[in-house]
Amino acid sequence: MGVSQRRTCKVVGQHRSTQRKLPTPPADEKPLTSAIIRLAQQYGRYGYRRITALLRNEGWVVNVKRVERIWRREGLKVPQRQPKRGRLWFNDGSCVRLRPQYSGHVWSYDFVMDRTHDGKAFRMLTVIDEHSRQCLAIHVQRKLKSDDVLAVLTELFQRHGPPDHIRSDNGAEFTANAVRDWLGRIGVKTLYIEPGSPWENGYNESFNGKLRDELLNGEIFYTLKEAVIMIERWRIHYNTVRPHSSLGYQPPAPQTILPRPARLPYATLQAAQQGDNNRRNSNLTGGPP
Repeated sequence: MGVSQRRTCKVVGQHRSTQRKLPTPPADEKPLTSAIIRLAQQYGRYGYRRITALLRNEGWVVNVKRVERIWRREGLKVPQRQPKRGRLWFNDGSCVRLRPQYSGHVWSYDFVMDRTHDGKAFRMLTVIDEHSRQCLAIHVQRKLKSDDVLAVLTELFQRHGPPDHIRSDNGAEFTANAVRDWLGRIGVKTLYIEPGSPWENGYNESFNGKLRDELLNGEIFYTLKEAVIMIERWRIHYNTVRPHSSLGYQPPAPQTILPRPARLPYATLQAAQQGDNNRRNSNLTGGPP
């Protein structure tokens, strides 16, 4: 238009440096973007906060806001879930649920149903520790009865010790006299929710929703054996890898704390490792940190 850059920027109220200074993205922008897309493809139901936790587990030194910026720029999105239900309260204002105070205080268990590719149904018995959020077992069979519940609980009690309380709904498999008498002899108190009130068993219902949302809705099981293997793999991943928001984006039961790899591929990681090496050498030589 025959107008100088100085006058144009003055008219629109824009600083001239925005026209002259070229943006210089960080050197690790492309590798970080690739890592975010890779994790988003692998864990399709995870948001950017949980992806950030996984990146940090891999050794990235990255801020959650930067991951969010790349996440939105690449058009990544997790579909919105249904709003949470309100808590159930008695008329006197007291809460129905017994709050877990420590690991082994309250366990909860429930059934989940799905079908193999041939249309035949199978059931899953899920058992979780409400305090640590750890999934203790997912037992898969075509049919599950009270005897199967006793067998699963017996194995878990031998491995982890019996809990103080165990919470369930009023299904026939949980209220059977054999189950109630056996739990009473061991000293485990039973907590049965009100009929038609699944939110009273909120920890287990939330876990079952994650199981269905992250695995069952996206997998076709051709045989029962395939279902057993895939579900057990997901349970191990849930306990040892999957970041849990209520635990500060840490897994419920991580296997171990791994050391940093000897050589890291990206600049951000190499800078962090170099700083660790310098501090370590200073401590060994007695020099300043």
